Amino acid sequence: MTNGLSTLETLTDTTIDSCIGYEKASQNATHAGLKQTLQQQGQERRKLVGQMNQEISRLGGTPRDDGTFSGGAHRVWTDITTAFGDKNESAVERVQEGESYLEEKFEAALKDDDLQPETRQLVQQAHQQVCQGERLADQLERQFD
Repeated sequence: MTNGLSTLETLTDTTIDSCIGYEKASQNATHAGLKQTLQQQGQERRKLVGQMNQEISRLGGTPRDDGTFSGGAHRVWTDITTAFGDKNESAVERVQEGESYLEEKFEAALKDDDLQPETRQLVQQAHQQVCQGERLADQLERQFD
């Protein structure tokens, strides 16, 4: 694959994991405000996945709708740890872990010289959204830890 398509597909798969992670965390949270915040973040990520899929199509690829295997394994681990701890704290911790991982993926992708200008611009915008998500996760961690 050329023109950064493979990179964008990988980022999209990982961003889908993030959507699912937010949705799962909102289901596990018991605090109404936390639940609502996590749902909103999940919806924002779904919009981002839509934009990324449009770019994948433009580059000649097939839009993504599944996350990664490692994301699925992480969700199983989340289910186990949530069962034995504070549900709000566990939800925030899982979101924090996911945001850190996602930010690293986007930072690495921005070093890819194969990204077309339009793709690079989308990845930069997505990276900014991920950074905002990580800052939100930090705030939530301080509030619920």
